[in-house]
Amino acid sequence: MNEHQETNAVDELAQKISPLFSIYEIQQHEGKIYFFGLPKKDFKLIYEELWNVFAEKGFEFSVRYELGEHVLIASPFVPAKERRWINVVLLIATFFTTMLVGSLLYGAKPESNPSDVLKGIPFSIAIMTILGAHEAGHYFVAKKHGMQTSLPYFIPFPSLIGTMGAVIKHKGPIPGRKALFDVGVSGPLIGLFASVIVTVIGLLQPPLQLTPEGGAIALGIPPLFGFIMSFFSIPDSSVMNPIAFAGWAGMLVTALNLIPAGQLDGGHVLRAMIGEKASRVSTVLPAVLFVAGAYLIIVMKTDGFMWIFWSALLIFFSAGGHPRPLNDDIPIDRKRMLLGVLTFALGLLCLTPVPFQML
Repeated sequence: MNEHQETNAVDELAQKISPLFSIYEIQQHEGKIYFFGLPKKDFKLIYEELWNVFAEKGFEFSVRYELGEHVLIASPFVPAKERRWINVVLLIATFFTTMLVGSLLYGAKPESNPSDVLKGIPFSIAIMTILGAHEAGHYFVAKKHGMQTSLPYFIPFPSLIGTMGAVIKHKGPIPGRKALFDVGVSGPLIGLFASVIVTVIGLLQPPLQLTPEGGAIALGIPPLFGFIMSFFSIPDSSVMNPIAFAGWAGMLVTALNLIPAGQLDGGHVLRAMIGEKASRVSTVLPAVLFVAGAYLIIVMKTDGFMWIFWSALLIFFSAGGHPRPLNDDIPIDRKRMLLGVLTFALGLLCLTPVPFQML
């Protein structure tokens, strides 16, 4: 940033700050800008309103009270260099693994005829659209709140859908509970919307018996998926087009992400809604899921292994606790509280006790 740009940045920041903070002196040192003055509002409100203003100019924002003076400090944000080739390689690899799984779902035999793998392209596009929409929701809302975040990392994996999903990495602090909520809730809601669209498209396609390597799949139909099936007067869930299966998988991914624990999306949303009390839920949930899985296996004589697995996984997700937002004192508003409750309810509508079994 040259001297002229620095002057413009200082002037623009001072103009934005003035309605909230009466400035009587400005100093610059080693790239940082120090605004000395008197607050016109509670500092909690000032922080909430000015975070984005500083972030848009490429600065992190902090407040100090020293020697009887209030100081707003703008520190240049130095983003870590991203190796975007990793994102690209993982994207291509995940497209291939989901395409391979998709071809098996369509009954192709790529091991004997390699070109048959191309039959899985529709499934690959469907599942990656859902996962991409989910992560795009997080990414753009985080940027809106001035948070630093990476591009999505897709995870190729030999699973039921050929991937373990996708993640983005947040860097730097979370400005407040409002930002935490918005970022946490955006991915599941946008991903669920994409899942519904993909489900509708898939249910309009010719149904097929899903036959991945190892046998057919018996799917548990969650209430939301079942409602869409009944809307289109589709009575039989034993067969469906792989594109519809991608929509079903997207709903399951949404439900699992909304488990209100640790670093999962549901954990972020609950932390924003009820503050530090959310840690109690994160502590209890692994035991709850373990008991649920054991009950399904021992009493119901059905497959409950997934919940045993997730109980162990939640211990990992919850081990480090949840990062505290910089401004943790201002609760989210009533509209966001209602949206949070609605989001968790939608998550439950995407879930069944036994999501799938291999026959």
